[in-house]
Amino acid sequence: MANQRIIAALAQVNEIILGKEHEVRLALSCLLARGHLLIEDIPGMGKTSLSNALALTTGLLYKRAQFTSDMLPSDLLGTNIFDRNSGQFSFEEGPVFTQILLADEINRAPPKSQSALLEAMEEQQVSLGGETRVLDQPFFVIATQNPSEQAGTYPLPESQLDRFMMRISLGYPSAEAEKTLLSGKKRRDLLKMLTPVLNQDAVLALQQEVQRVNASKALIDYLYRLVSATRAHAQCHGLSPRGAEAVLDAAKAWAFIDGRSHVIPDDIQVVFPHVADHRLGPSTQGKTLHSSEILKTVTVI
Repeated sequence: MANQRIIAALAQVNEIILGKEHEVRLALSCLLARGHLLIEDIPGMGKTSLSNALALTTGLLYKRAQFTSDMLPSDLLGTNIFDRNSGQFSFEEGPVFTQILLADEINRAPPKSQSALLEAMEEQQVSLGGETRVLDQPFFVIATQNPSEQAGTYPLPESQLDRFMMRISLGYPSAEAEKTLLSGKKRRDLLKMLTPVLNQDAVLALQQEVQRVNASKALIDYLYRLVSATRAHAQCHGLSPRGAEAVLDAAKAWAFIDGRSHVIPDDIQVVFPHVADHRLGPSTQGKTLHSSEILKTVTVI
C-alpha cells in the first residue's frame, strides 16, 4: 500500500515536471529521508513548479520566501510586534513556520540571512527573543540557487551547504518533453488541478519506514570505503560523518521507493553524487574532487 501511494505521488509530480523522473524521485527521496534539498539551475527551469507540485501532492503546508539582497533574518523567522491595545508583545511567525519551505534564490541574500536557516534546518526549531519555538513536522526546505557566475549572488558557506542532504539540477527538458510543454496547458494551471495523494501523517509514517530499511555490514563497509576515499585526496576535504550518514539515509529512501527493505550498492551509487559533490569543497589550489572519480576507484567487493 505504501509503495502504491508513492508511485501515485511520483506520477502526479511527473505530470508537472516533464521528462525529469530521476530528479523528481531524488526530491521525494530527500523528503522521505528527512533531509533538505538544494536545486541549482538557471531561472525558468521548473524549480518552483517542482516544489509546488511536491507540496500539493504530499498535502503538506507550503510557504515561499523570496531571498533578496536586502532580506533580514526577521523576514524569514518572524518578529515580536508590540500591541498597543494589550500593552504586550506578540510574535508574528515568519514563513519558516511551515512544513515545506521554498527558499527561493537563496544565494541572492547576504550571509546573515542565509544563516538564519541553519538552526531550523538542523535542530527543527527557531530561537528568538529568549524563546525556542519548535517547528511542525515534517519540516522540509527546498532551496533554489542561481549559478554562482550570475550577477547579484552570494556563495553559500560550507556550513550552509552541509545542511542540504542533496543537491540536484533539473537541466533542460528533452525535445519531446519540451514540445509537450509548449503544446499543453501552463504549469501553473495544471498545479491548480493537483490533489493530495499523501498527508502529514502518511509522510511521517513513510519517513519512519525508511529508517527501518536494512543496510548490511558489507554495504556499510562499501560506504565507508567511499567516504574514506574522499578524505584521502589532498585536493579537497572529504565527507564528514554527517555527510556519510546523509548518503546512507538517502540510499535507504531510494531503496524504499523501489519497494525494497534493504539497501544495495546501486542505491549508494545513485545518490552518492547528489549527496557528496556539494560537500567536497576545493583545496587551497582551487582543485575540486568529484564523486564520479571516487565511484570509479572504489570497488563494491
